[in-house]
Amino acid sequence: MQRYRILHRTYYSFSGEVQLGPHTLRLRPREDHEVRIESATLTITPTAVLRWHRDVEDNSVATATFETPASQLAIESDVVIQHFNAAPLDFLVDAQAVDYPFAYAVEDQPVLFPYMDASRRSSGDPLTAWVDAVWSPGERIQTYALLQRLCVSIHERIAYRVREEPGVQDAAETLALGTGSCRDSAALFIEAARYLGLAARFVSGYLEAEPSALNYGATHAWAEVYLPGAGWKGFDPSIGQMAGAQHIPVAVARLAESVPPVAGSYVGMPGASLSVGVWVSAL
Repeated sequence: MQRYRILHRTYYSFSGEVQLGPHTLRLRPREDHEVRIESATLTITPTAVLRWHRDVEDNSVATATFETPASQLAIESDVVIQHFNAAPLDFLVDAQAVDYPFAYAVEDQPVLFPYMDASRRSSGDPLTAWVDAVWSPGERIQTYALLQRLCVSIHERIAYRVREEPGVQDAAETLALGTGSCRDSAALFIEAARYLGLAARFVSGYLEAEPSALNYGATHAWAEVYLPGAGWKGFDPSIGQMAGAQHIPVAVARLAESVPPVAGSYVGMPGASLSVGVWVSAL
């Protein structure tokens, strides 16, 4: 078991006094048999009324509402967790899903369908061309090996780029540019997995790693694929590895743009600056 402290600070400075609208906060890690929260505090200035709920994906979400006008908004989340996923490769896939391709069980398909891609792609589509170059139909391969091959291929092909702009690049843009943020690489992996008929979803959270271009003080993103018998397993194409003990999930979603850590509005003079700092440290 490994203990981590996650300190996540968000500061908005406005051009004048504003009235803050409701803000949605996804800052509390997802708890399960691999991650347990030891302590958690959420400090907000100006004073806010917090209401917690679980969304449709079972993410823990807080809605903050404000009565006092303010020229600044400060949100600080300080969490200590216990992480038990020390061996991410220690899992068993059901026999019928060990080799690719396979079909999900009939009773699971209605649940997994939203995470799958039912659209048809042309042979000239950039994603289709790239996936077909990574794996040729007819090649015998285990499902995990295929997913890991996709993960490593993205890591080798897409150069990491710090991108402050909101939103996510589509697969064709990321492939054409050859660069992207962690969320862009995760989105590309998800599109590739769905093209192959697999259920995949987006994960937003934190990464504990040595300081580098991939760990400059921000949230992190990766992907999960549903493997029968093993459940949702994480793949991080930004580093070319399976998600493990250094990955701390906060929210999952069908669409990458659905789970920003902080989202809200205000009424007042236009113009605001944003400063975000994230520190993940082993205890």
